[in-house]
Amino acid sequence: MIPENTANIVKISKQDALYPARLNDLFDPPSSLYIYGDIELLKLPMIAIVGSRAATPFGLESASFFAQGLARAGLLVISGLARGIDGAAHRAVLDLALDAPTLAVCGTGVDVVYPPEHWGLANRIRQRGLLISELAPGTGPKAFHFPKRNRLIAALALGVVVIEAANQSGSLITARLAMEMGREVFAMPGPINNPLSRGCHHLIQQGAKLICCPDEVLEELCIPQKTLFK
Repeated sequence: MIPENTANIVKISKQDALYPARLNDLFDPPSSLYIYGDIELLKLPMIAIVGSRAATPFGLESASFFAQGLARAGLLVISGLARGIDGAAHRAVLDLALDAPTLAVCGTGVDVVYPPEHWGLANRIRQRGLLISELAPGTGPKAFHFPKRNRLIAALALGVVVIEAANQSGSLITARLAMEMGREVFAMPGPINNPLSRGCHHLIQQGAKLICCPDEVLEELCIPQKTLFK
């Protein structure tokens, strides 16, 4: 657990003014959310970056590239605090100057860190952004928690950027849920002989936007390519 006073965790209900309205696009929106960090950040436009836990070095570099470019434009980069692409996206934003924030949607209570090696990352996110979960504090990881987490990522975001995903992966679940809710889905292509490119190529065949740089995401979302963070 994060060794901080859990009294700092805020619980909001669907009736609260700060409850993200985009979650109501889900057929099963959470009745409440637990927030650890700067709750005012829930007002910002969000972009999700997701991908393989077993990412290649190129995938990790690409996640950082997209995360920093999108954060500089004023989007709140969100992901799931997992190994691989998720962690790289969160870290890249935190490495920007001028306090660029990031949001992690947890598959545990917000005071429980999974994977455990992301304890330091979770603490940095709490200080510079926020951790959110529909699970009560103290709740540990269970396999069925993570697909539920993925639906929150898909609903919160204006769009989902997928970087390296196998054909059977949680990232594709997130992307498909996003498509069903009318969110934009973006996929980075890769080598045809890389199994982690197959999920992205499949999404592109299904209508996801092929992207090679953050500006293409911003253009599709009609967001000015301004620079807020260096």
